[in-house]
Order: sequence, then C-alpha cells, then structure tokens
Amino acid sequence: MRVSALPSPRLAALVAPVCLLGLGAVGAATYRLLAGGESLGVWLSIVALFTACVLAERYPVALDGVDAGGVTLTYSFVVAAAVLFGWEAAVVVVFAATALMQFLQHRPPVRVAFNTGAYSLTAAACGLAIVPLEMEGVTGLLVAVVVAASVNYWVNTLLISGAVSLSSDKPFLATTATNVRGTAVPFALMGSASVMLIVLWERSPFLSFVLIGPLLAIALYQRSTYRALRAMRLALTDPLTNLGNHRHFHERLQRGIAEAEEKSQPLSLCLVDIDDFKRINDRFGHPSGDGVLGQVGKRLRQGGEAFRLGGDEFAVLMPGLNGQQAFTAASSIVDRVAALELDHIGPITVSAGLATFPVQGVGRDELIRLADSALYWAKEHGKNQVRAYRPDVVELAELRRLAAGPDRAARYRAAASLAKAVDARDAYTGSHSERVGELAARIAVRMAADPELVELIRLAGSLHDLGKLAIPEEILRKPAPLTDAERMVLERHPQIGFRMLESLGVDPVAEWVLHHHERWDGAGYPDGVYGDQIPLGARIIFVADAYDAMTSDRVYRRRLTAHDALAELQRCAGTQFDPDVVAAFADEIGVLRPVPALAS
Repeated sequence: MRVSALPSPRLAALVAPVCLLGLGAVGAATYRLLAGGESLGVWLSIVALFTACVLAERYPVALDGVDAGGVTLTYSFVVAAAVLFGWEAAVVVVFAATALMQFLQHRPPVRVAFNTGAYSLTAAACGLAIVPLEMEGVTGLLVAVVVAASVNYWVNTLLISGAVSLSSDKPFLATTATNVRGTAVPFALMGSASVMLIVLWERSPFLSFVLIGPLLAIALYQRSTYRALRAMRLALTDPLTNLGNHRHFHERLQRGIAEAEEKSQPLSLCLVDIDDFKRINDRFGHPSGDGVLGQVGKRLRQGGEAFRLGGDEFAVLMPGLNGQQAFTAASSIVDRVAALELDHIGPITVSAGLATFPVQGVGRDELIRLADSALYWAKEHGKNQVRAYRPDVVELAELRRLAAGPDRAARYRAAASLAKAVDARDAYTGSHSERVGELAARIAVRMAADPELVELIRLAGSLHDLGKLAIPEEILRKPAPLTDAERMVLERHPQIGFRMLESLGVDPVAEWVLHHHERWDGAGYPDGVYGDQIPLGARIIFVADAYDAMTSDRVYRRRLTAHDALAELQRCAGTQFDPDVVAAFADEIGVLRPVPALAS
C-alpha cells in the first residue's frame, strides 16, 4: 500500500521514528548479508527479486475506496524474499527498489524517506516473525507464508493509515477500516502468489523468473481495467464536488424506483438548493462559490447518496426511508450546512424539498416534480428549512406561481395534479375530479358558453373538492352515514377550497367552488343562496358532481345506472338543481365525448 502525500510539519511525530527505525533496519540487514558470506546464487536471486520489485513499483494498481495510493506486487516478492532468504534480504530488496523508483519519479524527500522506512520496517517485521518457525514440508511452508504475509500486511496497513489519518484529519480507526475493506482481498491473492513463487523457486529459480512475467502482466491488466472503470466513473461524476452528476442521478433514481417497487419499500428524494448563491458569487467571486459548493457536497454525503444536478442544485436519494425518516435526515443536512462558517463568506444556508415513492409520485419525473414543488415552497416561505411534499400547500403554491404567468397549459397541468391528490384521499373510484371537470365543460358547451368560460368551468370542476384536502380521511372514507358533527366538518370543504383558490387570480373559479353545493331552492350550503343568485358555473358543477357521484361506486352503496342517475337529476330539477342546467345535461348525455382543451 502506498501513501499519496506526506506534509512533513504535521507528520513529524510519525515520520521521524519510522525513518530512523527503517534506516537502522536497512543498516543491520546490509551488514548481516555482507558478513554472512552468501553465495553468488543468493546474491543473484536478491538482484532478481529487486528487479521484480522495481517493475512492480513502476506499475502500481489503484483501488477504489482506499485512502492511499494503491497496491503493488512488491508485497508478493518481499514475502517470498523473507521466506527464501531471511528478513535481511527482504529489507534490502524492498528498500533499494522503493528508494530507486521514488527518486526516479521525483517524489518529495519526506515521502521517499517515510515510504522506504515503512517498507523496510514491514519487511523486517515479517521476516523476523518467521525466524522461530519450523519450515519443513508443505505445512511448514504454508504456515511461514501466512505468518509473514499477515505481519507484512498489518504493519504496512497501520503505518500507512496513520500517515493518511494525520495528513487528512480523518479518524485513524475509520481510515484503517476503509483501507482494510479495500485491500484485504487483493493482498490475500498476492499472498497466494507468494506461495507459488517460493515453491517454484525452490525447484528452480528459472521457473520463478517465468512466473514473474505473468504476475506483472496481471498487474498491468488490473491497471488498465482500473483506468477504464475510472473513466466511466468520471463520465458520471461532477468534477467539482465528486458527487454523481445529472446523468448519474437520473439513472440511479430510475433504478432506485424499480428496486423500491420490487421490494415494496419506500424511496425518498430530497432536492437541495443553496440559498442566495448568486449573491455569494457576485460578492466573493466564483472561486469562493466553488468552495461553497464543495463544502455543501461534503455535508450532503452524510445524508444519503448525493448528486450535483448543476449550478447550486443538489439531490439526495434515501432508499428505504419513509417520509418521516427522510424528513429527519434532510433536516440534519440543513442543520449541518447552517453550522458552517466559511472564511470571509460567513454562514450559508440551504433549502430542501422532499417527496417519497410511492406515497407521492409513482414515476421518476413525477417524484422529481413533487420534490421540486416542495423545494420551491420552502424557499418561498423563509429558506433554511426542509419541506415535505403536501398537496394542500405545495401544489397550491405551484398553482399560485403558475397563475401569475402566461402559460395556461402549465396552470391546467398543475390543477390536474392537485385534483389527483384530492381523489387519492376521497372515497370515489378513479379520477372523480377530472370527470366532473369534463362533464361540466360538456354542459357549458351545450349551454352555448364562450370557449374561455368553458375552460374556466372545466378548471373549476376539476378543483371543486379541493377543500377536502383539509378534511380528515376517516370522514371522507367512512363506510357508514356520517354523524351530524362529521357532516358539519365535511360541509366546510367549499369554504376551505375557496380560501385556497381566491389568491390565484383565476376569477371566478374560487367563487364557483365556494357555491357548488348551493341548491336551487336555497336549502344548500354554505350561504343558502338560491336561484339565479347562484353563479352559473357553480350550478353546472353541482349537476356534474351529483351525476358522477351517483354513477360511481362508494364504500357504502353501489353506483346507479346512467338512466337512473339522470332520472334522479330530473326529479330534483327545480328544487335541488337548476332546471335549465339539468335540461342541457339531458340533451348532452347521449353524445358524451371529450371536449378538446383550448391551446395555450
């Protein structure tokens, strides 16, 4: 394993003793080899292993998720040298190969000193650990390799993790755990390669030279594979924050929804936007803005799988978290960002919007739209907060925003989405609100209303039950007749809907919604108005609503046939319903076809 950077001022307490002890190990090993009178064959073998280590150091293989530079096959050759020729040979081989390659690569002197010292200590430890062992036979050889490889691995891992921890301010135990997870398997495989190398060497050093070639070829192949994977990852990564990019987000969200559906688990989406980011860029410059983006990205990683969608917009996927759990996680993100104090910029805040599959949004685009609506609501109502999607406030805020613009089609799409939220809570089957809007538009056409009025009546018909979003669901879905108290609560929904809609600037839609339960004879609610005092749009919606209610299954009764429902409307014409509206509906009911919506 190789450390990537070693700033000496912060690492002196570790670097100094490692360098001194490593240098002492090299001196002792060199002295013992020279004084031992080794044969020419041993020296040639040491030179061969040194050459193999140089080649291995020349082509390291990086590993994902490892807080160090990567691994090399030097490990295999050092373990083999320790078992075959003793700790002295292992120390000299690894010291010479590491020092040569790092000098040739123009590495900083402190890094050269630390790496050569750490490798020398590692080699000495693994070689000395097997001195007391009996290495006779296959079992003895295997025991010696396992002990040498294990000691080599753990000493190396602890030293490098310590250096990385000190240089990056990461916790030592967490850094060690990360490195172990990323390197345990590769090093175990290289340990098995050491066994093959030793066995072949004992039979014939030439056979071992033959093995060195394939091992290096494997290292080169791993290196090219890693580069290809890294290139693929870069195509899905935002280079500024190292989070997933816009493309990666959409792919991951689509896959996440499919997995959540398959496992019947929730999936929450949190969209995050930095508050007043343009002001930061304008006042402090884009480099400072980039620094803010990087800091926010770090905090987002702690909340789930994070992505940068572009500009100051981020997304966090929270698989398996329901709405309440996701709200807690998103609130933690907002709090962590608010706790930041950046030099010369000061505090920054973010706003967040939440939506959860399948409670809200059944598809990728729908879930994004709902979370975006919640985010918009959060920013419009104070910022520095998280808001979960709620149709009674979020969709209404979206509709209010659209009402001020010229895009009529967008306004109607938002109204249709809001109508679906109403129908999802009510006891009707299917799209009751949409059907009422369509029937009301048919009646208006039959009564020769102008096209603009027809569209307003269609919109009001689709939103006539908007106030039910504030009615408890146990009342809406009660399978038995309502009590007087429950009926009083339910009969408040026209006023609630009126208050929700009155600021939209689409008069007279709110007025029609308010009066769509008024009766022709004055016995209706909420105001008891009668006859022509009831707005025409409200009278039309009342008939369309009553017809669809009678022809829809309810939890406490079966639906009527179209013939019986029309007969009931005609029976109540002049008392409950406007006779002219009922007559127009009777004329229209035999030719019911969709009324094309006006182009925006």
